[in-house]
Amino acid sequence: MTTTKTRKTRSGSTSADPVTQYAQEVVDGTRIAGPHVRAQCARHLADLVEGGKRGLVWDLPAALKAIGFYQDVLKLNGGDFEGKPFILLPWQKFVVGSIFGWKGSDGYRRFRVAYVETAKGSGKSPLAAGFGMKGLVADGEARAEIYSAATKKDQAMILFRDAVAMHDQSPELSKRLTKSGTGEKAWNLAYLQTGSFFRPISSDDGQSGPRPHVALVDEYHEHKTATVLEMLRAGTKSRRQALIFIITNAGASRKSPCWNSHEYAAKVASGELIDDAFFPYICALDEGDDPFESEDCWPKANPSLQDANLPGYKYIREQVTEARGMPSKESLVRRLNFCQWTDAESPWISHEIWKAAKLDYDVEELRGRRAIAALDLSSTTDLTALVFLVEPVETGEPWKLAAFPYLPDADLQRRSDQDRVPYVQWKAEGLLDTTPGRAISKRIILQKLSAMCDFFEIIGCAYDRWRIEDLQQMAADDGISLPEMTPFGQGYKDMSPAIEQFETMLLNGELAHNGHKVLTMCAGNAVTTQDAAGNRKLDKEIATGRIDLIIAAVMAAGLVNTLQTPEESAYSDRGILMF
Repeated sequence: MTTTKTRKTRSGSTSADPVTQYAQEVVDGTRIAGPHVRAQCARHLADLVEGGKRGLVWDLPAALKAIGFYQDVLKLNGGDFEGKPFILLPWQKFVVGSIFGWKGSDGYRRFRVAYVETAKGSGKSPLAAGFGMKGLVADGEARAEIYSAATKKDQAMILFRDAVAMHDQSPELSKRLTKSGTGEKAWNLAYLQTGSFFRPISSDDGQSGPRPHVALVDEYHEHKTATVLEMLRAGTKSRRQALIFIITNAGASRKSPCWNSHEYAAKVASGELIDDAFFPYICALDEGDDPFESEDCWPKANPSLQDANLPGYKYIREQVTEARGMPSKESLVRRLNFCQWTDAESPWISHEIWKAAKLDYDVEELRGRRAIAALDLSSTTDLTALVFLVEPVETGEPWKLAAFPYLPDADLQRRSDQDRVPYVQWKAEGLLDTTPGRAISKRIILQKLSAMCDFFEIIGCAYDRWRIEDLQQMAADDGISLPEMTPFGQGYKDMSPAIEQFETMLLNGELAHNGHKVLTMCAGNAVTTQDAAGNRKLDKEIATGRIDLIIAAVMAAGLVNTLQTPEESAYSDRGILMF
């Protein structure tokens, strides 16, 4: 249970303190920001009032000195910014000033880990490189080890090249640092006066024992494991005020280490978790914001947009326009440009199309209608899906989906934590049924299918052949009559035409869903694979989460034409519309 904490804010002028000024503007609503940034700003203001009780000290001169280092020493590179002083934008001042300005009772920096998640093009890479440069030459650390870290060396080099460009552009840095390598092959920056260095590092180097003073972790959403981060964290134990600085876009997997950090950071910002050594800055939209419908929410994900028009309204508009014309690009645009964590890298059904197919209806209203059933029976502990595609009775009415998901009751909370979806809550809302024990009860599924034969006029039931013999034998033993059962293969042969049928109905407004949350989750997770002939199938192996309900829905759609005569079928004479 999450408790809401009341946070006090500080009154008075903040113009001499750009960090607190930014926080106040965000909290007051005079500056646009998303929910997690608002929470972190409120945390800053509350700590100014109450942090002293925990030994926290706000050192404004230290914050201003760090902000000044960027402007006085560092230069930007690329395009119109080539050679210009690195003048921090308000949100960047908040990040830099917070990390260097907050101290603990021992006089050292408070924050040991920082997590910064913004949309692409906000300027977080040069910001991170600047942290590395300050840690190298202006942080008072002897034999400082500064790393640009990633899983692969070429990825680690991307951020390191920003640092090298800063060295090349800055007279102050050029005369103090020794560069090893030239051009794109530069591999080390040494500050011989203190025995310090800055270099790229990756997990595939096979290097052990780094002792970072500052470690910069780039594009964390691309890390498949937490190996790099754990290696760096382990090496900071001997440093007085080491910093791990993580930058990332939103990702495409809620099973990734980046999502774990995202979730942890959000809880720290909100006060749900107390961690005085962790600094989060997470850009995100508010619930209900749709960046494809309104530009007003764009600065929440793009914090540089309202002060420097970066990456630019024109650029983002072009991205949105392309995504509207190419649904397969939508998830990429939402993730990179609007900090929306997508459920799959290239989802089969776009968010826009699925949302457009939502229709408010109660399944109880559909009683007595003809329906096609589909059953995707799990082995033991996975999601079992029983879905009905209900035939329309009025002109212009779409077919309607009715979904019934099942999971074993035992360890439901553990499974919810593992899949990172609220199964327990969905069960309480009546959206998910459970069967007793640790494995799916096929008898309960059988009884549900039998009961639905009295609710609907079921004209056929598609089923995955997996373990169906057990169900059929159980029905025979219990004297339960089943509807006409049609085996439905999960390979390209059967699934490809069914996918095309489902797409056609969905895009033409001839199929609707009622927003069922488990079905919507499965739709968002669904990914297709394709063979050499262009045939497609839904693939559980590469999906980022459960897709069982949408598989069952596709199977049901695949029977629409086969169970109707040509005269009855509304679809048999139509071409296929693909997307």
